[in-house]
Amino acid sequence: MRANEPRLAFWYNAFPVNFAMPVTAASDPQQAIGRAPERLTLGERLALTGKFIALEFYTPETLPLRRIEAIGDSIEDCARQLTQRGHDPMRFEFSRLEPPY
Repeated sequence: MRANEPRLAFWYNAFPVNFAMPVTAASDPQQAIGRAPERLTLGERLALTGKFIALEFYTPETLPLRRIEAIGDSIEDCARQLTQRGHDPMRFEFSRLEPPY
């Protein structure tokens, strides 16, 4: 095959057929679960602005990691997710994600 064939010119500028774009929290909010709010990218943070997140309360006995345990459009959504995963919603604080700047 020669480099100037139209087929090669198309593939030179396109992604391979088996290429998959990574799924981020911007397109699927459930991808943010288990990550620290500070570690979200700018695009993810902008896409998730206004959503509620659940973080485990800090106590000296437990020393939890600061991770998002649930994310939803309301506190009820977060509490439902926590209950489904076997957590007690009373041990979590709920806050709304603010814009990054």
